Amino acid sequence: MLDLQAVDTAIAQLRHRRATLPEHGQLARLEDERSAASADLVAAETRVCDLEVAQRQAESDLEPVRQRRVRNQQRIDDGSVADAKALTGLVEEIQHLERRINDLEDAELELMEQLENAAAERDDLAARNAELEGRIGEVVARRDEQLAVIDGELAANAEERSAIAADLPEPLVATYDKLRTSHGGVGAAELRNRRCTGCQLEVNAADLRTFAAAPDDEVLRCEECGRILVRTINSGL
Repeated sequence: MLDLQAVDTAIAQLRHRRATLPEHGQLARLEDERSAASADLVAAETRVCDLEVAQRQAESDLEPVRQRRVRNQQRIDDGSVADAKALTGLVEEIQHLERRINDLEDAELELMEQLENAAAERDDLAARNAELEGRIGEVVARRDEQLAVIDGELAANAEERSAIAADLPEPLVATYDKLRTSHGGVGAAELRNRRCTGCQLEVNAADLRTFAAAPDDEVLRCEECGRILVRTINSGL
């Protein structure tokens, strides 16, 4: 029984190790960072796209104004406008168009500056995402390597457990498993120096006499915790 308990304890420890690898926490934190960085990258890419559209629209708004200013200037230069009043109106319109062109060019320059900044931010975020992907890949590789080792040990222990359990009476193993489930993973304990190593309580004198007189194949139970007690040369009987 103690061999079975030892294997089960080893299996429990391996499962605990498997569930509490530092890489699990590292991955959770890195994935949170990646999620936030990915959201920031999407927002930055959207902003770049919006600014590119706005810049193209600004250029589209500017081009016809420039063309009209060129046409009006050509009409003045080639003398095709003879009427003084019409000529004055044309000159005033050119002045208005020039102010309009200046305003549109200033707006376009501002958009270009915003676009440049947004593109730089997007590139920084893309680099950050790439760095996080690389770090996640490294942690995943380390985790998987350790999991493979632990899983191999678990498989070996499971095989050993099956072999040990096969040599024990099925009712005894069933009782042990039930006790192990309800007693923190320990269903069988050694009686050592008159003490149950499961609950660490000393067995009273009357129980010790009963245990000493019991046949070797009798299943003993601790009166305090109910675990199966296994007698050894160190039991103190």
